[in-house]
Amino acid sequence: MKITGSIAEIRTIVQNARKEGKRIGFVPTMGYLHKGHLSLVEISKQHADFQVMSIFVNRIQFNDKKDFEDYPRDFERDFALAQSAGVHLMFTPDERDMYQNHLTYVEVESLSKYLCGATRPGHFRGVCTVVSKLFNIVLPDVSVFGRKDIQQALIIEKMVHDLNFPIQIITAPTIREEGGLAMSSRNKHLSHDERTRALSIHRGLLKAKSLIESGNRNTTEIKAVIQKEIEAAHPQKIDYIELVSYNSLHPIEKLDEKAILAVAAFFGNTRLIDNMLIHPCEGGFTCEL
Repeated sequence: MKITGSIAEIRTIVQNARKEGKRIGFVPTMGYLHKGHLSLVEISKQHADFQVMSIFVNRIQFNDKKDFEDYPRDFERDFALAQSAGVHLMFTPDERDMYQNHLTYVEVESLSKYLCGATRPGHFRGVCTVVSKLFNIVLPDVSVFGRKDIQQALIIEKMVHDLNFPIQIITAPTIREEGGLAMSSRNKHLSHDERTRALSIHRGLLKAKSLIESGNRNTTEIKAVIQKEIEAAHPQKIDYIELVSYNSLHPIEKLDEKAILAVAAFFGNTRLIDNMLIHPCEGGFTCEL
């Protein structure tokens, strides 16, 4: 696996791979890799021949300076995991190269207003800006994002469509720890007690799944069963529990379309997110965690 922080060098390597007839797959990350990240590489390998990964902790998507400073970093560990997963090229740009004299930002309106966008102002502007820059540097044919960050994936998909990036966006299933906790680099910060209590998020989603698949369409009741489960585990804070339209991310009052049930909650100082897709199916709905 080749490792470079040079924009010019990564462009040359990717161009050479493309001249050899290879399709380019790309997985952008902020590092501290786990099985969820590696699963994205596995999916990318099904669609592309040459695998590129980036590690860049993107300051401008953090609206909390301490969160940025505390974000876990372990580059040597990440390099070993990426190589074992079959990554051919690792891109580790320097912040000065990415944002020197930077005055341009990318933002997807409307979709950024809800869920994490409502509680983390400016977050998705930072995400879209860095991802658009990475896309323009790497020029991949396909890029894979995890469904745990479903709002991010849908916003990136819309950005790619609206700005005519010639890139296929794939959204991959959420990878979970034992007990159902969605894998996240931030899970490192959880104490044993916080991790145990955080399993309430998954239990709440499972109870909501049972309600929905048994025919309940009442948004208030569906959200209440999750809230009750999480509150019983004494979170530091519940950021949101929302049932939203899959297409617009706008909150819906009655379940009558493809939707997302999304949760964000703090256990200790660690903010965790999770979600469930709700698909119309033969007069009813089926749920996918």
